[in-house]
Amino acid sequence: MSASLHDLQERNAAVEPVDLALALAVDSSGSISNEDLALQFDGYIRAITSGAFINAVRSGLHGTIALTFVTWSSAGRQDQVVPWMRIDGMSAARQFAARLLRAPGPVPGFTSISGAIDYARQKLSVCGYAFTRQVIDISGDGSNNDGRSVTEARDEAIAAGITINGLPIVHLEPDIAAYYSENVIGGDSAFVTVAKDIGSFHAAVLEKFVAEIAQVDARSCLG
Repeated sequence: MSASLHDLQERNAAVEPVDLALALAVDSSGSISNEDLALQFDGYIRAITSGAFINAVRSGLHGTIALTFVTWSSAGRQDQVVPWMRIDGMSAARQFAARLLRAPGPVPGFTSISGAIDYARQKLSVCGYAFTRQVIDISGDGSNNDGRSVTEARDEAIAAGITINGLPIVHLEPDIAAYYSENVIGGDSAFVTVAKDIGSFHAAVLEKFVAEIAQVDARSCLG
């Protein structure tokens, strides 16, 4: 056995395995009011601390996922407001939710979905877990209007083995769901879950979470 292969195996054996590494990337640009961002955060908190979410997490091979929460606006303006955490039950989910409750408010700026994808991709590369799948979840209410091409960022993430799912909010742009389908999502089993408005956000988040976690399979992809 070569030294490099032996070192890789030892390193991978020392990393805690999870079924899914999931980066939640949430639009906090100028188009999102303080009230609407608070409602989005509440939707995520309620979904993450729901029995349906925990049951889905426990149904995987390892019964655990790695989760982080990122807010974003203009190109170069992203913030990892909740670091990577291992979620294996309700206690961990509530700890994640408590951190999210302390997250800062909206950051004025444009809408750079490409910047959000690039930032989340970098965070996945250093998540510290051995994962079966890696997913970026993009939620927002507008199309990319800052930074590089969103399709370039999407395609590079897909090439790195990342799936990008979308949660467009039909608020300012009535065709935002179609835009996400054509330009944002991609990768293995990628999908869009539409929130028709902020009021339906919690139900959309929970539906998306359960679908994402259910897609975990037995392939091995160590990051």
